[in-house]
Amino acid sequence: MKRTGFLLTGMLIVTGCLAYAWRTLPRQESDLYVQENLGARQEESEPAEQVIQREKEDGYAYGKLSGEKQELYLEIRDALVHFEEDVKLSSCDKEEISHVFQCVLNDHPEIFYVEGYTYTEYTLGDILKKITFTGSYHYNQEEIAEKQKLIDSYVNQCLNGMPENADEYTKVKYIYEYLIHHTEYDAAVEDNQNICSVFIEGRSVCQGYAKATQYLLSKADVFATLVLGRVVGGEGHAWNLVKIDGQYYYVDTTWGDASYQAVGGASGYPGEKIPTINYDYLCVPTEQMNLTHTLDNVVDLPECHSMAANYYVREGFYFTEWNEEQAGRIFQEEYEKGSAYVTLKCASDAVYSQMQEALIERQEVFQYLDCPEGVVSYSDNEKQYSMSFWL
Repeated sequence: MKRTGFLLTGMLIVTGCLAYAWRTLPRQESDLYVQENLGARQEESEPAEQVIQREKEDGYAYGKLSGEKQELYLEIRDALVHFEEDVKLSSCDKEEISHVFQCVLNDHPEIFYVEGYTYTEYTLGDILKKITFTGSYHYNQEEIAEKQKLIDSYVNQCLNGMPENADEYTKVKYIYEYLIHHTEYDAAVEDNQNICSVFIEGRSVCQGYAKATQYLLSKADVFATLVLGRVVGGEGHAWNLVKIDGQYYYVDTTWGDASYQAVGGASGYPGEKIPTINYDYLCVPTEQMNLTHTLDNVVDLPECHSMAANYYVREGFYFTEWNEEQAGRIFQEEYEKGSAYVTLKCASDAVYSQMQEALIERQEVFQYLDCPEGVVSYSDNEKQYSMSFWL
């Protein structure tokens, strides 16, 4: 018996932030199938099929799968890349197929044209003999080729501006900043679940940001993979895991594209001085990410412990204890650079409290700021132990 089912890539939609959902509804809840009995025209055993040698790969999700699931992964990947139809799969477990399908999409942001897949079940009596797989696509191959040209043009322009001989941290920081400067958050834009929204439209949501970050970093020879989960309030979200100098870190480009809301200052503070980049989510460890994010990923992820490549550590804005001399040097250097604002990051709640007491309660911040009118505009983030001041 032959039965055909359809699976579209699910979307979690909360406050405009979308992500693929790999946990699908039980198959019996869907009536989108056709079943064909093979018993009348086929023996129990089928002719031996040709063994296909498939190219292995180094995708993160792929590497976390068992050997049998890796084979299924390669079958699905090749079917999507080559637009193959009715590919016989090595698994007859529909939940496993759904899971591995999502693993393929997590590892391959360049497969931007896939919207789901259909499968066909072949049974002999009550026995499921095999399942075949066919991808479902947003576009035809000609349209895909045209979009790829536009993607390539964006990527080339971006990477051509990267500093020469950049180390891995510099590459990650550059791409984080580039995407934020060239992308607007927009839940209504077409293709917001894939890289087209970012590279072609310049507008996207979290999954578009995360897949674009992954795509660009891979082109820059930096490891990155997609991460799925939730944020405070339960909203679905997507971000990235990267590796710098052998250590893992989390990067959330979407949350990096945010303006602070100045408090304590004039209501008409110049709009041009409002920051466009939040560095609290550039190369952070698990402990810090868990303050606002919850993992719900398709495969296990490593614990990230290092702070060596954290933005604030690398840029000298990190305080392991309150230090007036360090604070004075930072403010002076940022004034000399012509910066519009500066953010100070603390290692713990205790250090954050000391900084807040010194700069705000005792008003020592006026030692460092040029405030002829005696007005300070600042923002504090208790969850991230950081304070930002407009210069």
